[in-house]
Amino acid sequence: MAEKRVILLIEDERTISNFICRALNANDYKAIAAGTGKEGVSLFFSHQPDLVLLDLGLPDMDGLEVLEQLSGLPRETPVLIISARDRETEKVKALDMGAEDYIVKPFGVSELLARIRGTLRRADRVRLNQGSAKSRYQVKDLTVDAARHQVFVGEEEVHFTQNEFKILELLCAHSGKVLTYDFILEHVWGPYGGSSNQILRVNMANIRRKLKENPSEPRYILTELGIGYRMLEDS
Repeated sequence: MAEKRVILLIEDERTISNFICRALNANDYKAIAAGTGKEGVSLFFSHQPDLVLLDLGLPDMDGLEVLEQLSGLPRETPVLIISARDRETEKVKALDMGAEDYIVKPFGVSELLARIRGTLRRADRVRLNQGSAKSRYQVKDLTVDAARHQVFVGEEEVHFTQNEFKILELLCAHSGKVLTYDFILEHVWGPYGGSSNQILRVNMANIRRKLKENPSEPRYILTELGIGYRMLEDS
């Protein structure tokens, strides 16, 4: 029997914590709960979970402080934010600080479990690819070959400018994860990207036009309004 994946829940509201833990345990995860940020950090180091569910409104410290302590560690454990805070600035800040994803309360069990599966799948993919330079990405019928600088939709090759290709490659490498505007600007344009998102929006419009994608019914790239973009994964 496969060993259960360990999920650390840092949530101060007992009712919500008990509800989530029951749902996790019923779906073949091992749930560990902490009611404060300090306890959560301690359990993180003692249990080395596979994933952290982190509430931002904790009684002893802000959840972003906890995120700061957990991000950038040698063993990169994905953190999924669960919070009643739905302001775009909060989401962007958490994502820029290293959170893998963000889900706003209230949410259903099915949505939470789907986000957990996606987050764990991406973390497994990253660990699998560590130490090897991956150069070919497949998202549905979209193929991005970084080594040959080629893009195919099905059997048809589609041509992109250098920056358009860089955006596509970056989104594919992090498929399923929200990439903020600033993250993309920094990785594609570096110090020349500026603080305006207009250059990114123009390039994204060109990418979608070439992929023949309708933004209202995306097949590949989902817009997270006010935050950034997410390359969809195969379901």
